[in-house]
Amino acid sequence: MKNIVVVGGGHAAAQFCASVLEAGQPVKLTLITEEGYLPYQRPPLSKTFIKDENPQPAWLRPGSFYADNGINVHVNTCVTAIDREVQQVTVNSGDTFPYDVLVLATGTRARMLPLFEGEFSNVFTLRTIDDAQRLRDQIGAANNVLVFGGGFIGLELAATASALGKQVTVLEAADRLLGRSASPEISDYLLRTHRANGIAIELECRADRLETADGVVKGAWVGDRFFAADVVVVGVGAVPNVELAQDAGLDCDNGIVVNEFMQTSDPAVYAIGDCTVFPSAMLGRRVRLESVQNANDQARCAARSILGDPSAYSAMPWFWSDQGATRIQIAGVPDAHHERAVRGNPADGKFSVLYFDGDRLTCAESINSPADHLASRRLIADKVVVDRAQALDTSVALKTLGLA
Repeated sequence: MKNIVVVGGGHAAAQFCASVLEAGQPVKLTLITEEGYLPYQRPPLSKTFIKDENPQPAWLRPGSFYADNGINVHVNTCVTAIDREVQQVTVNSGDTFPYDVLVLATGTRARMLPLFEGEFSNVFTLRTIDDAQRLRDQIGAANNVLVFGGGFIGLELAATASALGKQVTVLEAADRLLGRSASPEISDYLLRTHRANGIAIELECRADRLETADGVVKGAWVGDRFFAADVVVVGVGAVPNVELAQDAGLDCDNGIVVNEFMQTSDPAVYAIGDCTVFPSAMLGRRVRLESVQNANDQARCAARSILGDPSAYSAMPWFWSDQGATRIQIAGVPDAHHERAVRGNPADGKFSVLYFDGDRLTCAESINSPADHLASRRLIADKVVVDRAQALDTSVALKTLGLA
């Protein structure tokens, strides 16, 4: 019986356990997570968990799933070392867990700005239920919410806080929102939409210093401009949790390096999810992605590989973000070198930005256009030859393109 130890408690870890069980092979599964909870849905943390009256964690699997299938779950437990020679991990209690196969699903942690060195009771990042609960405990009484970062997390939380009636200001250091993640057309639309909804957004804006008192941030100075804050949210990206792998001598490069089967530089150790750098067959290069889709699909790939049915990872990336009434869905990965064209009219609040490499669609960013998103996923994954004029004609359904 193969003894598999999984380190991590996010989407990738939960899906890996489910995929192993679905294969029907006799295994011993142990899941070790630092958090005090079973794996749960993370996307709601920036939205419904903050604003709903009585939020509950959205469990990825019920507790009975783990108990009934004999999965040994250890919560509030931190793996402190990997001994690859004897194939065992050590946890913070001093206990050890032997493995035949080790799966690292260690995820990421929030990046923090140097400006916030020290302890401030009203400064928050958002990665876990505990983070969300602490933010929720303070945001209700707040008037001014100051958000650092105009990326997905920052904008989702800004929209949530605005819906709660707060005065929200977003400070973004770059010259546009989502500068590393989406096209200028999407950035411009979100800027107009969020401003129209009462959110103040400052671009090319870096805070010089904080105004603090008794461990509380009262606001931030940008030159001679002062931005007041009762609650501060820092959403400036994420850092992959690679320290455990690095200390064990595994190859890392802005993530744990894996091959197309999710195998690390040690054949007995696999890595999945946000913490990995993997070879993307679609992009033709190594990449690290932070998405639920990627976590789940890599988990399935690793399970197949470990159980003797290997299939190279070739899933097409896709992602979504809900910001108030606006849903952004991205199929593929935007490439600034590819040609872009807009399908539909942004003024209607429903459109898509399509990326083309010759006669093939490589990426689609859709605003409130779920049909475009679903059709684009097929067109991109199947590398369908697309007539550009038809693709941009809203009277033609994208789902009909490439069909005989």
